[in-house]
Amino acid sequence: MTQPITELTDRMREIFGLVVEAYLERGAPVGSKALTGSVSLSPASIRGVMQELEERGLLTHPHTSAGRIPTETGLRLFVDGIMQASAPDPRERAEIERQIGRDQPIEDALAAASAALSGLSHAAGVVLAPKQEIRLRQLSLVPLSPERALAVLVGADGTVENRVVSLDPGTSPGALEEVANFINARLAGMTLAEAEARLRAEIRDRKDAIDSAAAELVARGLAAWTRDHARRPVLIVRGQANLIDEGSATDLERVRMLLDELENRQEIARLLESARDAPGCRIFIGSENRMFALSGSSVIAAPYRGSHGEVVGVVGVIGPTRLNYARIVPMVDFTAKALTRLMG
Repeated sequence: MTQPITELTDRMREIFGLVVEAYLERGAPVGSKALTGSVSLSPASIRGVMQELEERGLLTHPHTSAGRIPTETGLRLFVDGIMQASAPDPRERAEIERQIGRDQPIEDALAAASAALSGLSHAAGVVLAPKQEIRLRQLSLVPLSPERALAVLVGADGTVENRVVSLDPGTSPGALEEVANFINARLAGMTLAEAEARLRAEIRDRKDAIDSAAAELVARGLAAWTRDHARRPVLIVRGQANLIDEGSATDLERVRMLLDELENRQEIARLLESARDAPGCRIFIGSENRMFALSGSSVIAAPYRGSHGEVVGVVGVIGPTRLNYARIVPMVDFTAKALTRLMG
């Protein structure tokens, strides 16, 4: 359990905040001499305070270094009790809005949000995309040859997908048009799975209403489309390469473990799911989350909402514990709000 910030004296709180801020900025242990210009204390007095903070479990010194770095407990205390998170930089806001505000499908906008966060944070950007089935608005079937046709599916959300389908011998253009007309008149608004089931029932119960061979062909296509959508990853990760920087040179094993962890999409999705109920940004630091206990990484995540105010996904950043929390927290929060406006 992290101790309350009120248990620290003003001097301890000041020194502790300076150490953490310097560490997050440079990613290197902080010595007493580095702080002499910021406080009116001698290096010896600063070292004494740092020693006391170490005894409280808030700082540690790696290997034989004379400098200190914050422990995970210290980082949690800093984030919860000291950090002053400001509004995102106007240039960062503009870049995020530029990336996701283009005229593009929602899926592309989510990928753009992940890429924008990755580029601005110099870490990995992640987006948990909403699980939503495509609902049919319109289906067109255009014959290309006696053996092939182009199926054009328009979803209720405006997405358009094209596929070339194989035709059974003897399938006429008129039969394809008949099935497309039936779907557009009777099945619009249904999910692909619902449309497939209704089409198969139509084949079974009213064989004279539509061409059964053409309808069976389209039903098989809808089933394949449904399976493809179910298999699509709902997690978008961008910028893993950003994790390999000059600051990681001394800790390549941790970076390697983090990159391995990022391959486990199911576990990351489960972690982000736990941030769905957060009122704003949620921060996981190091071993607070079992998944990143080995690599000692942090996650900053925030939910975004759909048109009815319901949480539909989560956006965030994954990186080393030395992330610049004060800068990235408002950046993630702004991105979540921008996605909420986009989904509305």
